[in-house]
Amino acid sequence: MKMPTLFKTLGLGMLLALLGGCVTQKPYDYTAFKQSKPRSILVMPPVNTSPDIQAGYSMLSHVTLPLSEAGYYVLPVAVVDETFKQNGVMSAEEAQAIPTAKLHEIFGADAALYLEITEYGTSYRLIASEVAVTAKAKLVDLRDGRLLWDGSARASSAENQNNNGGGGLIGLLVTAAVEQIMNSLTDRSHEIAGITSARLLTAGTHNGILRGPRSPQYAENDKPVQ
Repeated sequence: MKMPTLFKTLGLGMLLALLGGCVTQKPYDYTAFKQSKPRSILVMPPVNTSPDIQAGYSMLSHVTLPLSEAGYYVLPVAVVDETFKQNGVMSAEEAQAIPTAKLHEIFGADAALYLEITEYGTSYRLIASEVAVTAKAKLVDLRDGRLLWDGSARASSAENQNNNGGGGLIGLLVTAAVEQIMNSLTDRSHEIAGITSARLLTAGTHNGILRGPRSPQYAENDKPVQ
């Protein structure tokens, strides 16, 4: 008599677990962002925790485009980088440790974008190789230090690969060898970094950054993102 009850209990538990996995992501709280209404953004030198020393400048070269298209004035990243160096700030860690009030005093921007690159480059396996870039970002109001928004994104060359076993093991090994050669001869990491940057900073996406005042869709910030 107890076994059916046990099975029912286990079945209910599995059903709840499955339903829990289907729950949509909680909407981001944009209260501080909407109150702040930043018009200009200072992009800070990215902290790079990946093994590739090129990751920081690669990502830095991509972020202006999606932010500008989102409707913000972005301070020229090359000028910002040189300003830090001229003042003895040689690393991204040092730059990101500067108080927000000081950054506002020097650059006059409303907000600063802090970036961290946690994955950048190619990882090799026996029958496959993958070029991937993962980055995190947070937008901070330089006038009062409030966190306005944060998010993360990842892009990978493996997303469109379809290794269905055609050609057997030899075919997979040949494909992997060709991919590794192409990744070595071309700057795939820089290309993937651009995709990551777009995913991270394109406005109007679910839980993404809000549109800036230069955007024609600026008024849509008050509408729920689908």
